[in-house]
Amino acid sequence: MSDLRYPVGRFEPRHTLTSEQRRSLIGEIAAAPQRMREAVRGLGDSELDTPYRDGGWKVRQVVHHLPDSHMNAYVRLKFTLTEQEPVIKPYDQETWAMLPDSQLTPIATSLTLLDSLHERWTTLMTSMAPADFQRKFTHPEHGLMTLDWLVAMYAWHGRHHVGHIASLRERKGW
Repeated sequence: MSDLRYPVGRFEPRHTLTSEQRRSLIGEIAAAPQRMREAVRGLGDSELDTPYRDGGWKVRQVVHHLPDSHMNAYVRLKFTLTEQEPVIKPYDQETWAMLPDSQLTPIATSLTLLDSLHERWTTLMTSMAPADFQRKFTHPEHGLMTLDWLVAMYAWHGRHHVGHIASLRERKGW
């Protein structure tokens, strides 16, 4: 892999998904917590405090980032289902990753949070009608997006960050 920032490749936006694609991507979102658990299994503090690449976050920060980011996505989904084309609030993920909770909280806390969050999130998505996925929200940095885009983005996002840890483990022989 030539670019350690994108171990599974860059995100390829999709604004409209088939039912089969959507079902598969929701399955990936549902599987993300277990995949993250597998990626960090057996790692000690020394490994957790290793950046996944030069200039990148520490493994610990990556683990804490996933529920931070996915909580935002879950809330954005709910706003979009309950409001007409809401403008969602972005957040500064770099600053969040530097906050003390991302440095000091045991990763088990975020892994449990990720389990619970993804259970709620996938329950909601699997109960939605196909037309619901074409509902739109405005992201100030990306413009008008569909919920299909959100599903595709966060399926990729889970793979992306698990990939950071998995590729680091492979390179380090952990």
